Amino acid sequence: MNCEVLNVSRKITVVMGVIGADVHAVGNRILQYAFEQEEIKVVNLGVMVTQEEFIKAALETDSDAIIMSSLYGHGEIDCRGLREKCEEAGLENILLYIGGNLVVGKTPFSEIEQKFKKMGFNRVYPPGTPPETGIKDLKKDLGVG
Repeated sequence: MNCEVLNVSRKITVVMGVIGADVHAVGNRILQYAFEQEEIKVVNLGVMVTQEEFIKAALETDSDAIIMSSLYGHGEIDCRGLREKCEEAGLENILLYIGGNLVVGKTPFSEIEQKFKKMGFNRVYPPGTPPETGIKDLKKDLGVG
């Protein structure tokens, strides 16, 4: 059997949630709904999720991406070392996406994006980004659709 055919027909799976002590749930549910409408399997961990919980869920579900949000401004602190932990767990190629109010204070988004990309995130989104943008990026990054 051709392995390429299996990969193309396999459903995209993502682990999604709100990192750290953040309890902002509405955006997380909106993202879940939008991704599911595109036939993407979503494992939604909800709010107040640790790095380790994201990694464990990604391993258990053979996820293609970890999609995180943070609105309370401490995303930078909550996400430090995540890429390294993913690599240690065998998730070297997992896509890491994050969006929301990621830092405290008024910092230009270009600086925030650069900071998170240096931390190993593939995509970084400012507040108010439509879910369709992340979906389009995910499909592009995975080479599907």
